[in-house]
Amino acid sequence: MDLQHLQLQNFRNYHQLDLHFSKHTNVFIGSNAQGKTNLLEAIYVLALVRSHRTSNNQELIRWGTDFAKLQATVQKAASRLSLELVLSAAGKKAALNHIEKKRLSEYVGQLNVILFAPEDLNLIKGGPALRRRFIDMELGQIDHGYLQNSSRYRQVLKQRNTYLKKLKRKQAHDRVYLEVISDQLAGYGAEVIAARNNFLGNIQKYLSPIHQEITAKQEQIRLEYQSGVTQNNVSVEEIYQQLLNQLQANQEHDLWVGSTSVGPQRDDFRFLVNGNDLQKYGSQGQQRTAVLSLKLAEIDLFGNLVGDPPILLLDDVLSELDQIRQTQLLKTLENRIQTFITTTSLENVDLQTIKNPQIFKIRAGGIA
Repeated sequence: MDLQHLQLQNFRNYHQLDLHFSKHTNVFIGSNAQGKTNLLEAIYVLALVRSHRTSNNQELIRWGTDFAKLQATVQKAASRLSLELVLSAAGKKAALNHIEKKRLSEYVGQLNVILFAPEDLNLIKGGPALRRRFIDMELGQIDHGYLQNSSRYRQVLKQRNTYLKKLKRKQAHDRVYLEVISDQLAGYGAEVIAARNNFLGNIQKYLSPIHQEITAKQEQIRLEYQSGVTQNNVSVEEIYQQLLNQLQANQEHDLWVGSTSVGPQRDDFRFLVNGNDLQKYGSQGQQRTAVLSLKLAEIDLFGNLVGDPPILLLDDVLSELDQIRQTQLLKTLENRIQTFITTTSLENVDLQTIKNPQIFKIRAGGIA
């Protein structure tokens, strides 16, 4: 999968931009606050119709303008695609091959990206919400069913929480309706939990050998999904029943607090190295190695599941990695995946490992 052409209009600090890329390595170089990360963000937004940096679409639109427009040409293994995304106060409109999609879920997945940014190094040290977001973003690219189920789950969860508050305030009295909503929530929640657990299991197959190679076979890594329900060797129906039982058992507590206390919105996953929780007992070097291994595993997983390797976005992370990890990352890529790198200096990039990179010098929202 290659991103051949990108056009931006009124995106972040870019008024107009028209770029053609190498199918191998592309380097955006420039001082801070010039727009390097904004370019990677544009590619990410085109792929997932949401930013990894903000949930406020208005921040993506250039100051003083009413809309932002992103267009791209993508060459896949068996087809060439035209992507278009327009952001405005009215919302988002996405088009594939010049045909507008009624649902954004029908558009997501056409361009697959793996992002490695400095904040990803906090994937282990950060809170559960960060890890849930990671799963949702990555899994949503390759499983449209997951996108739909997680979206429906969020909708029903919002309905249940709203109704719980009404019951608490004596503005509603129908407990039967609460049971109906809880049943729906358990159904969608079971699908979400099963898909997440399966996703982590698939990544594990690629993660283990990669991590062993980087650590010279000194460390064994394992991802463990943490949920209020049992997922191992059970069916979606069994997860549904467990979740429904928990919703019923916690109903009085939920009524008292006015929100839902169990479900995938509370779940988490953790990294175990040689059986130890990496968040609690891992060194900074071990944590960085685990995240690097995870990103490399994603590349292999996406390539095998989708049939086309994804595009890799490296946002100023090479300087965060020591020479050994940087070399391991770049050698693993070896021109087999299109890569976009941002950096303030080429001193941060091992150019001996990268063959013939295309370099773009960014200054004040333009190409210098």
